[in-house]
Amino acid sequence: MSFHDGEITVQTQAGVREEAQRLVNAISTTIKPSAEEFLRTQQLAVASTVDTNSRVWASLLTGKPGFVQVLNRQTVQVNATLIKSDPLYPNLDSNSDIGLLVIDLENRRRLRLNGKAEVNQEYIKLQIEQAFFNCPKYIQVRHLEKAVTDSLAKSEAFIKDALSEKNQLWITQSDTFFIASYHPEKGADASHRGGFPGFVRVLNSHKLVFPDYSGNNMFQTFGNLIVNAGAGLLFIDFAQGHTLQLSGKAKVIWDVERLNEFVGAQRLVEFDIEQVLESKKATSLCWRFGEYSPVNPR
Repeated sequence: MSFHDGEITVQTQAGVREEAQRLVNAISTTIKPSAEEFLRTQQLAVASTVDTNSRVWASLLTGKPGFVQVLNRQTVQVNATLIKSDPLYPNLDSNSDIGLLVIDLENRRRLRLNGKAEVNQEYIKLQIEQAFFNCPKYIQVRHLEKAVTDSLAKSEAFIKDALSEKNQLWITQSDTFFIASYHPEKGADASHRGGFPGFVRVLNSHKLVFPDYSGNNMFQTFGNLIVNAGAGLLFIDFAQGHTLQLSGKAKVIWDVERLNEFVGAQRLVEFDIEQVLESKKATSLCWRFGEYSPVNPR
């Protein structure tokens, strides 16, 4: 495995090029036994895909324990429950690149699986090109309280081009979101971001800004963003099962004066919103808050 030019550029600017290079061997092209064991019990994942207008989307996938099933060392099958309005399946029909983040909120563990997807009406089959665990930083503990069901008949979706006042309040009260990014040659990637409520700021109904804290130094997301500004954000109402999906353009900011506005920020991202998809009852799962990550910047 090797990093692409965008990742190397950000690693160099951040002054962590040597540290990052030492981590490249952690990225595998196969599912290792530890990853297979992890997947057996998981019920939550986030997928990164691209639509026909080159917009990047982050989608919520949930299912019964083990819904991401290992078929062999290079293939997993995702048996997810998904609302009809989500763009995931139409996106994969036109572009097979997919990034999948499988996350265990209760135990602060996360696994990234990136590659190519084959789809039908019942499942997604993912051919692995990258597989690796991430560190537990900034994951807030949440406990699953409600079991998944096969029916999402009560779901509703609303498409718009700007945030409502309720959407803005939702975002400013959030302690977690997910970000999807895409490199035209290297494919899609999904990642997690966390902090104390308020770490994502709403500048207006079309623009957000959020900090990037010290992480694993590989910079898959930021490497993609400086090559292709298209990105997708996903906010989850963990108590109710609602989702807020935003697609737009992301700009990485290194300006020291602006960084000082956010405690612990190493970089900032300004996100210009192009489309909003708000979904009610996107999943039948719900989670109870446990505790904040001990490394969240104060």
